[in-house]
Amino acid sequence: MTNMISREQATVLVVDDTTDNLVLMNELLNNDYRVKVAGSGEKALKIVRSDAPPDLVLLDIMMPGMDGYEVCRQIKQDPATTHIPVIFLTARVDLSDEKLGLELGAADYITKPISPPIVLARVKNHLDVKAAADFLRNKSDYLEKEVEQRTREIVAIQNVTILAMASLAETRDNETGNHIRRTQYYVKALAEKLQDHPRFSHFLTPDNITMLFRSAPLHDIGKVGIPDRILLKPGRLSPQEFEIMKTHAPLGMRAIEKAEKALGVGLGFLSFAKEIAMSHHEKWNGSGYPEGLAGDAIPVSARLMALADVYDALISRRVYKDGMPHEKAAAIIMEGRGSHFDPDIVDAFLEIQASFQSIAQQYADTDDDLAEKEEQLKVF
Repeated sequence: MTNMISREQATVLVVDDTTDNLVLMNELLNNDYRVKVAGSGEKALKIVRSDAPPDLVLLDIMMPGMDGYEVCRQIKQDPATTHIPVIFLTARVDLSDEKLGLELGAADYITKPISPPIVLARVKNHLDVKAAADFLRNKSDYLEKEVEQRTREIVAIQNVTILAMASLAETRDNETGNHIRRTQYYVKALAEKLQDHPRFSHFLTPDNITMLFRSAPLHDIGKVGIPDRILLKPGRLSPQEFEIMKTHAPLGMRAIEKAEKALGVGLGFLSFAKEIAMSHHEKWNGSGYPEGLAGDAIPVSARLMALADVYDALISRRVYKDGMPHEKAAAIIMEGRGSHFDPDIVDAFLEIQASFQSIAQQYADTDDDLAEKEEQLKVF
């Protein structure tokens, strides 16, 4: 953080088209300050806009070419120089002139012939005011950067925690870690496509889309509570086993609720994570689980994940099956329009199929991924 400037460090720029006046002001000020001089408004602006700008400008009004009013106007209009105080030095004593100068942003107005003690006192006062303002501005900038840094750290910790929890669930499932990434990006792509849709625009704000992206990996966190004999069963589940499997949805929501209570604060992305974990197996026609929700009663976050999850299950290779071609998977998604899935979300999917294919290709499971998963499952 920059410290307040001392009098010895302060630089004063004197602007006047009369050499005698420049000499006079230099002799008056150079014992206490570094002094720069300019004989025209154009030269003054070059100094003000340089890498070593002055801390204060003493500015004559009546100059040929660019007058002092225009110099002041340009100094105050530039965000990089607007904080530099300007004191007008002029022989003009008309109140309207003084009013104009102050309206342009001048800090003070001193009439000629000058009184050296008055000039020194006012220069000192305005430099002290500027030093205090600089200190506060620098402190504000410093604190803003600190807040940004802390925010980035918190977000990073949250993201690592989410991925760690999701990866833990994934180790006990037939899914690979790439499934988490793919569904994250599918959800984001759908949300961005729908953010201007009349039914979704109020919800799919940029902040909410970011939170959806961050919370999506936790959609199957509840599977950590499902017995291995059911979770890892290669064949079709019995009706009784399927009832147990369905409990992974409320288990996931309750696990996130407990994490939220442990934190002692509600977080937006965890609210979405609870919705997704609990409801991404609900169906538009009410035939899904665990609550049999239908239509708009299903949270938007869960409706997006429902399509993303099913699509990925269809096209992805597993240790026990080959992946389905995109065209066939897209046809199945289309068949579920209005029954399994929100019709408008299906329409958005059909319009951005190429994005889904690109995401699937970018995060495709390799032979090594599948071999690693097979070895991982042997442990259980």
